[in-house]
Amino acid sequence: MIAQTVTLELPELLYAQLQARAARRQRTVADEVLDVLSGAIPATEVLPTELEQTLNQLVHLDDAALWRAGRSRVSGDVATRLNELNAKCQREGLSETEERESEKLVRQYERAMLLRAQAAVLLQQRGHDIASLLATE
Repeated sequence: MIAQTVTLELPELLYAQLQARAARRQRTVADEVLDVLSGAIPATEVLPTELEQTLNQLVHLDDAALWRAGRSRVSGDVATRLNELNAKCQREGLSETEERESEKLVRQYERAMLLRAQAAVLLQQRGHDIASLLATE
């Protein structure tokens, strides 16, 4: 990978936030800036093959199966742990192990949301009222 140098002028408050985050994580400010930027810009817009295949298979499900998919949720344990990690990240930052765990749980959550959304789209295309799927809990 060829690296490019970029010089930025950051507002004092933003720099202080990056500096504090870097200190909590025992990293440099430059590493934090790279982390924030890489998180803000997706590396690719292509879905993983397995997920794309799963989404494509939804079209073959009957309505009852699509309703089940549309109502599915991540497990309570996953949601609870993700909330714990998010709160800890806000308070004091995460260790590398916790960051990897958080990233894994976020991927599970995003996968579940994508499957639910695709099921809702298909149900709507089939003429169903999907308002109950869109209501917040």
